[in-house]
Amino acid sequence: MSTVLIPLPSQGFDPTEAGVPWRELTQRGHRVLFATPDGRPAQADPRMLLGTGLGLLRPLLQADGHGIAAHDAMAASPEFCSPVSYAAACGTAFDALLLPGGHARGMREYLESTAVQGLATMAFESQRVVGAICHGVVAAARAKGSAGRSVLHGRRTTALTQDLELSAWALTGLWLGNYYRTYPATVQAEVVSVLAQPDHFIHGPLALRRDAPGHLERGFVVRDGNYLSARWPGDAHRFAAEFSAMLEPDSG
Repeated sequence: MSTVLIPLPSQGFDPTEAGVPWRELTQRGHRVLFATPDGRPAQADPRMLLGTGLGLLRPLLQADGHGIAAHDAMAASPEFCSPVSYAAACGTAFDALLLPGGHARGMREYLESTAVQGLATMAFESQRVVGAICHGVVAAARAKGSAGRSVLHGRRTTALTQDLELSAWALTGLWLGNYYRTYPATVQAEVVSVLAQPDHFIHGPLALRRDAPGHLERGFVVRDGNYLSARWPGDAHRFAAEFSAMLEPDSG
C-alpha cells in the first residue's frame, strides 16, 4: 500500500480531477492524504458541481455523474475532512504526489504556492511517482529543481491544451467573463515555456468525449518515467487507472 498526497486550494478545485483518482486509489487499497493552505477542508468549484451559469452548455461543461459521485464520496471521507496544512505537508511521509487541476480563481493560491511547488520538487528529485492533470501541470511546471530549471525540463508532458481552454472561454465569455481563463497566458503556453523543447508538449487526439470507467480508451495521458500527466476532466478515469498502476511493485 502506498501513501498518496493530494494538495488542494481552499476553494475552486475541479471535483472530477480530484474525486476520480481518490476513488481509484482508495479502491485499490492505497492511503490518500490531503493538504490545504490552512489545514481546513477544501471546497470544490461549485459551478462544476451544480452547473450554475453554464446554461445550455451545462451537459458539456459541468462534471458528469461519475465525477460528482466520486467527489461526494471523497468529501465525506475522514482524510478529506481532516487535511494537513501546506506547511505541515512538507514534513509528511508520502510515496506519491497527485496534483489535480481546476480553473476557478480560487486555484491561484494553490498554483502560486511555494509550498506546493516545494512538494513537487521533492517528489521529482526523490523519484517518487507524480501525477498532474489539467492546471495541476502548472503547479509542476513552476517547481524548480536543483539546477534552477523546472522539474518538467527534459520531460514529455501534456496539460490543458490551448484549444480546450480557449474554446470553453469563447463559448462562455459573454456571460461568464474570464471564468475559464485563470491567467492571461494559457496553460499550454506556460507549460511549453519551461520544457526543453516545444515538441515535448503532447496535445493528444481531439477531446470529443469524456472517458468513463468502462471507456478508458477515450482518455489520454502521457507517461514519462515516474511522471504521468493528463489534459482535462475527460481524461480523469484513464489518468486515475494508470496513476494507480504506477504504484504497483512491477509497474516499471
